[in-house]
Amino acid sequence: MSSKTHIAQALLARAHSPDTAETLFTERIKQKPLYLRPTSPTPADNRSRRRLHRLRKKEYFIRHQKPKPLSAREKRESGVYKLLKEECKYEIFKGLNQMWVAYMLEILDLGPGGGGWRVQQQQQQQQEKRQENGQEKPRKLVSALAHGSKLVSADFHGAEMEVVRSRCPGRVGLKGIVVRDTKFTFVVVTEKDEMKTIPKEQTVFRFCVPLPDTKGAAEKPSSEEDGEGDEESRNLVFELHGSQFQNRPVDRANKKFKWRNVDYL
Repeated sequence: MSSKTHIAQALLARAHSPDTAETLFTERIKQKPLYLRPTSPTPADNRSRRRLHRLRKKEYFIRHQKPKPLSAREKRESGVYKLLKEECKYEIFKGLNQMWVAYMLEILDLGPGGGGWRVQQQQQQQQEKRQENGQEKPRKLVSALAHGSKLVSADFHGAEMEVVRSRCPGRVGLKGIVVRDTKFTFVVVTEKDEMKTIPKEQTVFRFCVPLPDTKGAAEKPSSEEDGEGDEESRNLVFELHGSQFQNRPVDRANKKFKWRNVDYL
């Protein structure tokens, strides 16, 4: 029986000599491995490739993204805003009150080196001259038109607040240093080391900002009454209406306030 000649061998025999054709057929065609695979991937392969790409992309973004902020519920459960009883001491927060006073003097431009500081020195000299001549006192340094927008945008953590008017008579007279300023409440620590939560609604608060001593050394008063009057004259006294102040410190920083009528209690 004669085996059928391979078509490639017949074509090579026409173009080359018998020995060359046999060598080419053996090395280039007969002994060359033939890899059998599908010409295109199957739908299952495409699906697995897409799934692998999706998982790698998700892993990359999870590895490089910022930590997710805690929700309000998670913050309450973790106790981020809780103050320990042993830390709620009035003496501890006195330092915070001193820092807040310096912060308020800077806002009102009354700190050392500010324009208000120089004006204060000049007006104090004028006041002394006018008192000697029996004339009236000069105008005030701080006005609602010039400093009102700065005061409503200020941060009151560390301020010493006192309730002067309220719809609830039991709140009147409460005084302490603000340790937490929320949207609807002030949390203060009193001199008795008690933490009180005072709602802002229908409540008027009073806080004082002591003026810096322009002379460098304060003269001691001869009597207690003169000392009290001198101390009051060196303090800027402000009243804050809580019903118009129901927003967080973060929101107050960039908020534009409008003039409006205030319902007095």
